[in-house]
Amino acid sequence: MTSITPSIQFFAGIDEELSNVSLRRGRTSGKRSVLMTFNQLKAIEGFNSFTKQSLNSMRLTDEEGEISVTPSSVQFVFGGAEGDELQRVEYKFEIERDDYWDRFMRFMHRYAEANGMAYGESQP
Repeated sequence: MTSITPSIQFFAGIDEELSNVSLRRGRTSGKRSVLMTFNQLKAIEGFNSFTKQSLNSMRLTDEEGEISVTPSSVQFVFGGAEGDELQRVEYKFEIERDDYWDRFMRFMHRYAEANGMAYGESQP
């Protein structure tokens, strides 16, 4: 069996680099949410306008196959002296089903291992 390097893509053929991920669970609803942060996006570098492309889906690919994700929100955070430098993109989505959550976590563990990221839990 061939090993596939885990990847995150908004557009086919352009791998993105995840900067941070935050996993949360609503105290009352029990819904799980994921907030992925990207400090840069190769898919939109070089575009004059962010409106030319949309980030309405993301593909997470690993040896088990592809996971297609639709965000509940996408936030572009700008800064710099003129306030026009992209600082990061925050991509948020929810996962309600336990089997989807388990599959997502398997992907994240593979992605973290392949990219030298560490998993840690924050204290309440």
